[in-house]
Amino acid sequence: MKIILVPSNRQAPRSFDIGNRALRMRLVGIVTAVLLLVAGAGAASALVIVRPRSSAVHEIHRMRQTLAQQQQQLTQVHADAQRDINALAVKLGDLQAQSVRLDALGERLTKAGQLKDGEFNFDQPPAVGGPEDSNASMYAIPRTLDGSISALSSRFDRQQAQLKALEDLLLDRKVASSLRPAGMPVRGYISSYYGYRTDPINGSREFHSGLDIATPIGTPVHAVAEGIVTYAGVRSGYGNVVEIDHGNGYMTRFAHNSKLLVHVGQRVRVGQVISLSGDTGRSTGPHLHFEVWFKGRTINPLAFVRSHR
Repeated sequence: MKIILVPSNRQAPRSFDIGNRALRMRLVGIVTAVLLLVAGAGAASALVIVRPRSSAVHEIHRMRQTLAQQQQQLTQVHADAQRDINALAVKLGDLQAQSVRLDALGERLTKAGQLKDGEFNFDQPPAVGGPEDSNASMYAIPRTLDGSISALSSRFDRQQAQLKALEDLLLDRKVASSLRPAGMPVRGYISSYYGYRTDPINGSREFHSGLDIATPIGTPVHAVAEGIVTYAGVRSGYGNVVEIDHGNGYMTRFAHNSKLLVHVGQRVRVGQVISLSGDTGRSTGPHLHFEVWFKGRTINPLAFVRSHR
């Protein structure tokens, strides 16, 4: 079988013999090449269309994995923070309990110091004041854990100020008490009181400026208040004398001693032995003559010897 092709440009016609084996092979090759070319073009088009979608899906998958990791980290951070908050809450409870004990201690100290009602009240904060801040509301701290810690810190500051003031007050009272004569200077009994009496030696009416305390010779004589020894020696009529200035207007005198154990300028404490009782000077027997002076004048020592520190 032959195929004749007649060109339109007046060229000679061509004929092809389909029965020729070589020609058939060439035609099959050409058709196959055309089909492969069409298939390749289709595959390329499919890749161009599908590849962006696949890339986007892969990116989304990767972002989801990252998000899951971040969620796990956030969960761990939240757990750690909650654990820390619980620990802080426990510590805050301990501090609040200590604050309550401090208040109780302050109240006991107030009672021990015999302070008058209202003189030092631990139930109320110290009175303070000042102008109002118009912007205060914007700085208000909510009653959260941070707010509780801030409130507790302020409470500790208040308690510290109160305890310091109470300490100063009690120390001042202790110092004042230690400088004020109190108690018997020697073991014995009062044989003659302060004031006018019949003189035991000449029988005339005389003013007795102290207390006579009968006691055996050699009995220790104690200072009845803190002070500085201003005199230690012999005075006419008094025998061996010790005089102590207490620095607050008070001065005490101890007379008729058998022996003096302190010297001028020496500081003495409450209860310190300053001499031994005796029978020196103008005396009818062993005893201690005890005087209390206040601002240059003798006063009745009876109230002092009967008081207790």
